[in-house]
Amino acid sequence: MLLPPKVAHGVAAGSVTLAFRRWRTPDVRPGSTFTTAAGVVRVEEVAVVDPGSIGDEEARAAGWPDAGRLLRQLDKVDASLPTYRVVLAWAGPDPRVALREQADLSDADVAAIDARLDRLDRASSHGPWTMATLELIRRRPHTRAPDLAAELGRERDPFKIDVRKLKNLGLTRSFEVGYEVSPRGLAYLQRTGRT
Repeated sequence: MLLPPKVAHGVAAGSVTLAFRRWRTPDVRPGSTFTTAAGVVRVEEVAVVDPGSIGDEEARAAGWPDAGRLLRQLDKVDASLPTYRVVLAWAGPDPRVALREQADLSDADVAAIDARLDRLDRASSHGPWTMATLELIRRRPHTRAPDLAAELGRERDPFKIDVRKLKNLGLTRSFEVGYEVSPRGLAYLQRTGRT
């Protein structure tokens, strides 16, 4: 489930506690969590509702000024799909933020990262990519993703998905424009024997 940054920050602050979505089947279930721009969000409840029953108070709890604006947004999606009311709660900060700052790597840490990157390379339909991508981001921090992807002969969107996998391991961090290798990633590049 995607939340715009403003809504995600509202969940973290406690001012946003609901989301409304039209789905064929729910994208989330109670107890599941997902990472947003403001940290980890937990799904508390998911229920089908009649969109006509959504009032201004619930719309404001979903980050909208009133029910009319929320309903107009929902109407941009196929009206034959059920409308779901999702209760949200902030579950804590993004654990990748702390992970990427952990630069004091043991031999076991390096071996574990090696193994994870090996698995990503083996699972790739376009061949090994992890080390080339890390090295490129190290050499060209804060460079636009389309430019980095082009340098590797790749399409932008699949490239960005791969960089997100590195970010999930705490090896990179994202910016409004481009990326950089995190302190953890730099420490890893200094210690690994992978090329």
